Amino acid sequence: MNFRLASFVCALAALVSGCQSTSLRSAWFDTSFAGPPMRKIMVAGAFQSLAEGRVFEDIFVEKLRAAGVDGVASHTVLLDPAKATDAAFDAAVIGSGAQGLLLVNVLGVDTRTQVSTSMAPGGMAWGRGPWGGPSTTALVPVQRVSQYDLATVETKLFDVKTRRVVWAGTTTTLNPQTAARETPAFADIVIGELKARGIVAGKP
Repeated sequence: MNFRLASFVCALAALVSGCQSTSLRSAWFDTSFAGPPMRKIMVAGAFQSLAEGRVFEDIFVEKLRAAGVDGVASHTVLLDPAKATDAAFDAAVIGSGAQGLLLVNVLGVDTRTQVSTSMAPGGMAWGRGPWGGPSTTALVPVQRVSQYDLATVETKLFDVKTRRVVWAGTTTTLNPQTAARETPAFADIVIGELKARGIVAGKP
């Protein structure tokens, strides 16, 4: 099943079974990272809407704390992180006492078209025999066209001390809505990856 078809099937399944809309498409981590596991992470989200960015950061921080990792939202130490100078941003990160800086950037939202063809019953056709044999129902091709949105998000976790990327991942979200709705599942995926790699040590 190719990616487009899988996304289309997931969109249909979501209507009846709650198919998860966010998935991890690719990930990388620094195998030389020797720890210790990070105990505190600052979260900074780059969104077109400042309000949406703050909602995202607050929910992600809540998820971190629920997982046993302390977190701080960048907007609580910087009024507008996107407009802060490099010096001010660096000072805020270091002053927070965080070992990690998680930068989340929405790369874009694409609208895609899915075209599928299926066979549907049509008119009656002659059966076998010259006249009175059993008749059969003819199948005719029916084309269906649907559209869906796909948001691509890039996430990078930096080691504050070394300023090196220790984990990076790209996720896609099918038919994204609000930050309040999409962030919990997104955070679970990212935090799960960080725990699996030993980059953070939270609750088991």
